[in-house]
Amino acid sequence: MLHRLIHRLAAALALAGGAVLVAMTALTVASVTGRALIPLGLDSVPGAYELVELGSAFAIFAFLPWCQLNRGHVTVDLAMNLVGFRGNRIADLLANLLMTAAAGVLAWRLWLGMLDKQRYGETTYILGLPLWIGYAAAAVGAILFVIVSAYTVWRSAAEWRAGRWLEDGGR
Repeated sequence: MLHRLIHRLAAALALAGGAVLVAMTALTVASVTGRALIPLGLDSVPGAYELVELGSAFAIFAFLPWCQLNRGHVTVDLAMNLVGFRGNRIADLLANLLMTAAAGVLAWRLWLGMLDKQRYGETTYILGLPLWIGYAAAAVGAILFVIVSAYTVWRSAAEWRAGRWLEDGGR
């Protein structure tokens, strides 16, 4: 049940991140097209850069939980082939522990950054949007990244205790 919940949350967030990327692409195309058609009375989209910046903050962190859950981070297969089956399981567990720590630091610092931007009322230059919104959006992904990373530590430890590994060789 926990696996399904985490899987669904990570998938939903990744899909939301993809939707934001599509929206940012459409916004960029509209803005560039408008700029190219100034002689026809069109113009670029005001604040497009700011909106893409805020959307990127969310999208980047929206994909991290899904990547971690599916063991999508880079591994060094050459080195891992040398340590054998048991060494790979230990390395997976250690990598997940380190990733959980890194995710925790990212979430913590994003949260503090959000509070800082909120406290000082910083806004974007053109649209006047509060900057903390981008931090808050990114923090949603960062917090789920921490949860998913902690879950992968538990998953790796359970696989190690059970003496089994994934069919795909631990990827």
